[in-house]
Amino acid sequence: MSEKAKWYVAHTYSGYENKVKANIEKTIANRHLEDQILEVCVPLQDVVEMKNDMQKVVQKKLFPGYVLLYMVMNDDTWYVVRNTRGVTGFVGPGSKPVPLTEAEMRSLGIQIETQTVEVDYAEGEWVMVTGGPWKDTSGVVRNVNVPKQLVTIGVELFGSETPVEISFSDVRKL
Repeated sequence: MSEKAKWYVAHTYSGYENKVKANIEKTIANRHLEDQILEVCVPLQDVVEMKNDMQKVVQKKLFPGYVLLYMVMNDDTWYVVRNTRGVTGFVGPGSKPVPLTEAEMRSLGIQIETQTVEVDYAEGEWVMVTGGPWKDTSGVVRNVNVPKQLVTIGVELFGSETPVEISFSDVRKL
């Protein structure tokens, strides 16, 4: 695939952000678009509210009415997002979506992964977990998710294989 994924912004009906996120994620799974629409997010921020002289931290949407999508823009992905219930359109002139720049992403506090991690293991190979709660556990690689920098391994648990997601940095080839 020669096209590179970029961050786009979809406008939604107010209050529909989470529903739109869930619907797009369901469509991604049904149409097997995981390699084209890589991430759907509704950015949240912690806000301190005062109620009855009590401080309470609540999560509020950073951009009410908007959903951020990390995706490869093509006719299929445009159609899927544009025709998701609750989406009114992409942000951009006319019907042409404009991707966010790296500077805009940084100002939103979203890190652009410029560093790519090369892995020396593939599906079907055995690996050892070197960090985290699964440290010193070995398992068979079932899936390698490069955009999210995660590897899914099959771990033997109570006599059956259980899939576990581990960060690239916490796994080494056996």
